[in-house]
Amino acid sequence: MKISHYFELEAHVTGGIRESVKNQRKMLDRLDLQYTTEPTLDADVFHCNLMGPRSVWYAKRARSRGIPVVAHTHVTAEDFGDSFRFTNALAKPLKPYLERAYGLADALVCPSEYNRRLLETYTDVPTTVISNGVDREKLEGFESLADEYRERYDLRPPVVFLVGHVIKRKGLATFVELARRRPDLDFAWFGPLDRSLKGRETLSLIDNAPDNCTFTGYVDDVRGAYAAGDIFCFPTHEENEGIALLEAMTAGKPILVRDIETFSWLEDGEDCLKVSGSGVDAFADAIDRLEDPDRRRELGAAAADRSDAFSLSAVADRYETLYAEVA
Repeated sequence: MKISHYFELEAHVTGGIRESVKNQRKMLDRLDLQYTTEPTLDADVFHCNLMGPRSVWYAKRARSRGIPVVAHTHVTAEDFGDSFRFTNALAKPLKPYLERAYGLADALVCPSEYNRRLLETYTDVPTTVISNGVDREKLEGFESLADEYRERYDLRPPVVFLVGHVIKRKGLATFVELARRRPDLDFAWFGPLDRSLKGRETLSLIDNAPDNCTFTGYVDDVRGAYAAGDIFCFPTHEENEGIALLEAMTAGKPILVRDIETFSWLEDGEDCLKVSGSGVDAFADAIDRLEDPDRRRELGAAAADRSDAFSLSAVADRYETLYAEVA
């Protein structure tokens, strides 16, 4: 079986989608499946990861030739808003476009049950939930980078941290306000800033953040982020799954999240702490509790155990099953 595993705009798209595609291809390598990263109709399955206009063009022609189309649902109108400049204006017309684009597929791959429930409002195409997975090998040896990255960014443990693009949707305002309320703690957000893509409100939050809130920009080795950080604080308002969350769990970090539907599979007080509502007070209280190193170790160990189910080796067979079903 040959798969056309296509990622439109691959040279330009970063963040979680890029990491998911990397993970998928590692899983395909594990399965010893033949695939090309080029869009081609000389394949048994056309699998697209981003339904841009070129992917739609190929999907239509694949269907006309009887080649099954698999589409990943990384992008929804719901998580597109409050991301980059102009995305709020584009979010409304994006949904009807995605309804038509995803409707061209024979099967949709959703990274979470929450994402699947959203997609059921877009189209009646059959859906399969397959986690983006977490590449455990990518994080190997991260502990050795702790001193280097703490010195580089002048961080003193316990460090409250987050990994990923700095965007409003991921709880930027909450993160900055938490840092302002806790001047005795260091807060660090590891990830690209892309200032030219930011709206005024986002730039204002970044530029007016307190001195104990560091925005590192792109880091050359993401393992350094997980080495330097002690409490993974993820106050995101909307997420399809959250690869950085899975990575932090794999690294054994205690997890603090907003109690949104995406994270319903996590158990509050067991493998994470959850905060309800949009206020900052509850997040501040949770951070108070996580100042106890024993509690951090306990929650971090439980998170690491829970992350086993998301390893690439645990997820890979789902792709082989899916391709066999559609081909």
